[in-house]
Amino acid sequence: MKLRAAVHDIDRLAPADRDAMYQLMVRTYVNMRRDRFEADLDAKQWAIVVRSPESRRLVGFSTQVMLETRIDGEQVHALYSGDTVVDREHWGDPALASTWGNFSLELIDRYRAGQLYWLLTSKGFRTYRYLPLFFRSYFPRPGRPTPAWERSLIDAFGQNIAADSYFPHSQIIRAAPGKDHVRPDIAEPGQRRSTDPHVRFFVERNPEYSRGDELCCLAPLTRENFTRAAYRVMNSRSPAPVSE
Repeated sequence: MKLRAAVHDIDRLAPADRDAMYQLMVRTYVNMRRDRFEADLDAKQWAIVVRSPESRRLVGFSTQVMLETRIDGEQVHALYSGDTVVDREHWGDPALASTWGNFSLELIDRYRAGQLYWLLTSKGFRTYRYLPLFFRSYFPRPGRPTPAWERSLIDAFGQNIAADSYFPHSQIIRAAPGKDHVRPDIAEPGQRRSTDPHVRFFVERNPEYSRGDELCCLAPLTRENFTRAAYRVMNSRSPAPVSE
């Protein structure tokens, strides 16, 4: 049976859900610490929570927050996706991606007067692969340099979330010693490195992904920029409410 997902306000998460989210992170990441997890969670606005419909067990989540910056006098917003994880036994289920996509459509309508982007800091090839799946235009990407405007936005938002740990030349957030990172058996792309150009590009741009370095990525959040595949994923289930 397919999973179910909904968007929750962070400050309305039940303590049991926060515990389950942390335990899921421990099973997926090395060097997880509860205090850092809680601080990162409290810095977000929403969490997309994925559950098994039968047991109601929490089996995945993705944290979200709206950021803003001003470039050349123009205010720009970015939906920043933070910790994102799904229990391995449910990889491939569309619930999380579908709910995130429909949530993004709601935000596109809400922020119609200004420019809106998706900001992704990718620790692994699986998260980077969402970019070509969902978006026609995104950066950085294989075979095309990042335009000056998008570079300036990535730099501004990268410094916003990581300060001195963000390096503009590479657009990488460098992991501090002891930082959490994806467990090696999950992070290693294997044969995908040679067969998938997007995976190969990610590994080349973020060679220290295995220690927790994050590649900062950006995509315009517009209805026109979503791919047909994205709309198929979004339509795989009904849009979720903003909170419940």
